[in-house]
Amino acid sequence: MTPPVVLTIAGSDSGGGAGIQADLKTFAALGAFGTSVITAITAQNTLGVTAIHPVPAEIVAAQLDAVLSDLPVAAVKVGMISDPAVAKVIAARAAELPNLVVDPVLVATAGSRLGEVDVVGVLTAYPCVLTPNRHEAGALLGRVIETAEEMVSAAAELAARGPRAVVVTGSELALDVLHYAGQTVPLRGEPVATVNNHGSGCTFSSAIAVRLAAGDPVPEAVAAAKEYVNRGLRGGAQWRFGAGPGPLDHFGWSV
Repeated sequence: MTPPVVLTIAGSDSGGGAGIQADLKTFAALGAFGTSVITAITAQNTLGVTAIHPVPAEIVAAQLDAVLSDLPVAAVKVGMISDPAVAKVIAARAAELPNLVVDPVLVATAGSRLGEVDVVGVLTAYPCVLTPNRHEAGALLGRVIETAEEMVSAAAELAARGPRAVVVTGSELALDVLHYAGQTVPLRGEPVATVNNHGSGCTFSSAIAVRLAAGDPVPEAVAAAKEYVNRGLRGGAQWRFGAGPGPLDHFGWSV
């Protein structure tokens, strides 16, 4: 049986824990065939990002044309976008991007700035599933988001801007908030005692895209993605790949 094709439009992480690398691992682990459009090349490891080289918008457009003209893409995940011209390229093709999931990558786990609010904002007006963590939600709304109540308000407010659904993730709180079809629902999980959470947001949004490509409704796709990330965090909890936060166990090697 031919697997569904899922596309990631994101930056490359030389450390292998986040970005394009995490997306493709997630696609493969969940049974999808992964394709990619690279928006930036980053030099990074578990300690942080040391350099970012944006890919020119015309090359991003050429990659997108190559994939969409030949392969039956069933879902698309958008990650790191730092160039307004690239955001416009993606927005211009939004109608051709089924089951669009937008992860507004603004700040890396180690604190490095990866994207700008105004650039990400171009894509939030489209009928996507938007998956900011609570800090990114705060950046998009211009205020601090910390508590569960603030996450609920943020999800509803962001949904009013046009996304199909919004999931504000709580990271170490193990609490996510889904706003979909006019309802806001808290999604609680079991916290995992680990520092190895690099790429968890990328993995979560990519897993949602895979489940949407497989035909899941949004709530079921989000729930399945949350469980997959939790398994990955548990599996990689004892890994030691570097001096900083390490990656998830995408393939269940340790579980």
